[in-house]
Amino acid sequence: MTADLNIFRQVDDAKVKQFDQLSNFEIAAIFKQLAKNNLRHQPVVNGGRGNPNWIETTGRLAYSRLLEIGVEEAESTFQHDAGMAGDVKKAGLYQRVMTALNDGARRDVFLRRVIEAAVNHLQIADRDAFMYELIDGALGDHYPYPPRCLKFTEQILAQYLQKNCFKDQNLVDDVDIFPTEGGTAAMVYIFQELHSAHILYPGDTVVVNSSIFTPYLQIPVLSEYDFNVKTVTTKRSNNWQMTDEQFEELKDPKVKAFFAVNPTNPTARAITPENLQKFKEVLKANPNLIIITDDVYGTFSPDYQSIFAVAPHNTILVYSFSKLYGATGERLGLICMHKKNVCDRLIYENLLNSHLNELDEQRYSIVATDPHKMKFIDRMVADSRAIGLYHTAGLSAPQQIMMDMFSLSNLREPEGDAYVDRSRQIVTDRYNEFWNTLGLQADQTAENTRYYTLVDIYRLMCERHDQAFADYYKQHYNYLDFTYRLAVEFGTVIMDATAFGAEKGNVRVSLANLTIQDYHRIAQDMLDLVDEYYEQYQQR
Repeated sequence: MTADLNIFRQVDDAKVKQFDQLSNFEIAAIFKQLAKNNLRHQPVVNGGRGNPNWIETTGRLAYSRLLEIGVEEAESTFQHDAGMAGDVKKAGLYQRVMTALNDGARRDVFLRRVIEAAVNHLQIADRDAFMYELIDGALGDHYPYPPRCLKFTEQILAQYLQKNCFKDQNLVDDVDIFPTEGGTAAMVYIFQELHSAHILYPGDTVVVNSSIFTPYLQIPVLSEYDFNVKTVTTKRSNNWQMTDEQFEELKDPKVKAFFAVNPTNPTARAITPENLQKFKEVLKANPNLIIITDDVYGTFSPDYQSIFAVAPHNTILVYSFSKLYGATGERLGLICMHKKNVCDRLIYENLLNSHLNELDEQRYSIVATDPHKMKFIDRMVADSRAIGLYHTAGLSAPQQIMMDMFSLSNLREPEGDAYVDRSRQIVTDRYNEFWNTLGLQADQTAENTRYYTLVDIYRLMCERHDQAFADYYKQHYNYLDFTYRLAVEFGTVIMDATAFGAEKGNVRVSLANLTIQDYHRIAQDMLDLVDEYYEQYQQR
């Protein structure tokens, strides 16, 4: 396309400065609204958000069948014309449900298969109890009990994590799990508890692996935490991996915690096996270090292994079903901790202080006969409901059963999962189309999940035109100008990556939420805008 400076000059660059202090998510939302009235009258394409444009169907259909059977079971107890039914009866429930399943119906076949597999694999002796947890949980008839996690759900989730995050480290029997309202709630609970348990204090040094999901940079500096936040920023030149010098920084005992998203957001890279092993050396030098890892994108990296697998006693693992299963609206996340972990040890050491011991007794005595023995993860559950509402704590039972169905759909095969393979292929195809259209070499390394991609606008300008032009742009335009113009002129929304901790000039494109044709258009619009800047530069 020939650069059209008539349209280009209708955009007022000065307006972009008003957005400087907003978060990148707020900016993207504003730009999306501006894009609706774009000067080229194109349909809006929003490549800024990470919500996938697919859903997993098998687990959802199985859940709906559990719900149907649950209602039928309740109606067999008693039924009223006003739409009222009784409690589900546990005795004989397993056999009644299995008899009700129709081998000619897709969801029934799946449900029978995964229930039988779960019973055999988990060696469940009380099958009625297992079926009652599924049926009653799907109905949402009672508060979840135990509050932290339903009994069989915890076993299923542990198996899911073993297959998808732990790899060759067998940890399935060594973990405690707390399902949460998505990964976002998990992070809120973790920060709150590290503070409430007197493990982290204001002024303590925490290190964040940057670039990273923006809230991980914003939450630690809130006044209630006021941590001393340092970043270790990975570079494209090192394939977005931490350097040996950055690992050395973590060995300093003054560093109390390390936060990471693995694979990363926005750079979309899993930590290499070689770098994972370096955490062992870090912990030898700094044995009290607490590692928090958000593994939501792990399944998009073949042969993935979590930091938790190599450093289980010091790591708090956060996982969410949102991205893989198209379930951001479901709010399905979890916190996983080793049964023998550094947080419990630090709590015990703190309780040797008489003042902290007294505070601990006062705080938890209404929910535990021996509050000093409460694990960090159980304190998290209590504090998530301000302690007084501990008896109503926990992720809703229907949400936990939905997690069961997603997990069991993945676990039905001991190795691999066609659904996971397909999700990886979808983002890979979109990634390749986007980069091929840009005319730049795509990164095909094994650690690249391709769920997101970062584009260095300065590099794009240099390779498409020349370095002098790129330098001029860098000196004369606001860092938000490119994404602003892309929205206002072309109706295309992508995210500036600076707020993620990336260097200025980088933009993030999500490869999860649009069609291949849309990614071709985004790339072409970016090229056309670069050409317009260049034409304006030549006429200066």
